[in-house]
Amino acid sequence: MPASVDAMEHVYDYLEFLAKAVTIVAAVIAVIGMAASFGLRRHAAEGGYIDVHQLNDRFEDMQRALQHAFLSPAEFKKLIKHEDRAHKRAQKAKGHAASRRRVYVLDFDGDLQASKVDHLRNEITAILTSARENDEVVVRIESPGGMVHGYGLAASQLERVRERKVRLVTAVDKVAASGGYLMACVSDHIIAAPFALLGSIGVVAQIPNVHRLLKKHDVDVEVLTAGKYKRTLTVFGENTEQGRAKFVEELEDVHTLFQEFVQANRPQVSIEEIATGEAWYGRRALQHHLIDELSTSDAYLTKACESADVFEIRWVEHKKPLERLMAQFFAGARGLLARVGLI
Repeated sequence: MPASVDAMEHVYDYLEFLAKAVTIVAAVIAVIGMAASFGLRRHAAEGGYIDVHQLNDRFEDMQRALQHAFLSPAEFKKLIKHEDRAHKRAQKAKGHAASRRRVYVLDFDGDLQASKVDHLRNEITAILTSARENDEVVVRIESPGGMVHGYGLAASQLERVRERKVRLVTAVDKVAASGGYLMACVSDHIIAAPFALLGSIGVVAQIPNVHRLLKKHDVDVEVLTAGKYKRTLTVFGENTEQGRAKFVEELEDVHTLFQEFVQANRPQVSIEEIATGEAWYGRRALQHHLIDELSTSDAYLTKACESADVFEIRWVEHKKPLERLMAQFFAGARGLLARVGLI
């Protein structure tokens, strides 16, 4: 019995040593990888590529999968032949490939910084190289809003589509509020699901202040500025009524710009009613003319496939070989540590 206890202790000691060794090796490789990655970035510009998927094919595959399950093998084979012949006849009769309208679909998942705006820029640039006036761009937006400059730039990217006289449609399935709605209102047509949340045409800012806590512990903070309003409110210094008043004035000015932008793009809204900072669900948003139609993006795009070629466009960033290798290594290391119960 004591021998078996000693053996188990040796096993635990070995596992502990193995875990430490794996951790040290991972740390060393991480440092080397980061250094090499930074070195590579100095010599190679960041890049990526456009990924394109045709939704018509995807929906057709879904339909055929169900038909394959419902029909007998002979009936399914007969149906496929009939559909293929009809498709070829339509192409010859109508010059399908040359004249059929195209719909380009983009997704924008917004965070506080609107960090996907660079992806949006590349996607729109790619589309505008081949879009025609009878084509259409559909942007599925999901965002509760965020920083003004980030979402302002995203809205400006969408304006490029309208400037080229290409129809722009925004689809909101869940939420497009504040900065998200700033983007959406640029569109020629806005659709939203019945319980999607839209609006929140307002501006908010909050700044913690620990001045009294620092003062209690005899900690002085010097805030030095050049320019009367270089700093209005601070985190560490003592805030003044004059600073607060100026800060509120700046917020009000941003809110005014927001209202003017919405009014210019959607003149049908009553700006006094909707610029209160409130948000409305789809049905109420329709009543306030914040949107034009109640529909999910799925319903809209499925219908579009009947008369147009619908393409999903996505910008994919390149990952360098070393970055892919490091990602695989850390995934393997996490799996190993999880198996031995260390994480």
